[in-house]
Amino acid sequence: MIEQAIEKFSEAAGNAAPIGATIKFMLDGEAIFIDGTGDANVVTGEDKDADCTISMSMEDLVKLRNGELNPMMAVMGGKIKIKGDMGLAMKLQTLLG
Repeated sequence: MIEQAIEKFSEAAGNAAPIGATIKFMLDGEAIFIDGTGDANVVTGEDKDADCTISMSMEDLVKLRNGELNPMMAVMGGKIKIKGDMGLAMKLQTLLG
């Protein structure tokens, strides 16, 4: 399942302008790392420090992508936890695919 998520992020990130920072998603304890500091957004399964870390379940990620979960309500309800640069988290819609 994590491989599919990395693939989806890679597709979306490849079509988006570099984000100028690093973001890590923790999905059910598995890391997806997006490095947007270069000429393109690079997505890997590395668990490294990032400017912004977003933790959620794989199930909630799928719901977000399908429009079944409101991101703001998910954060307020504790389904999504954000550490680090909050402004960066707000820009993520383009990378969710």
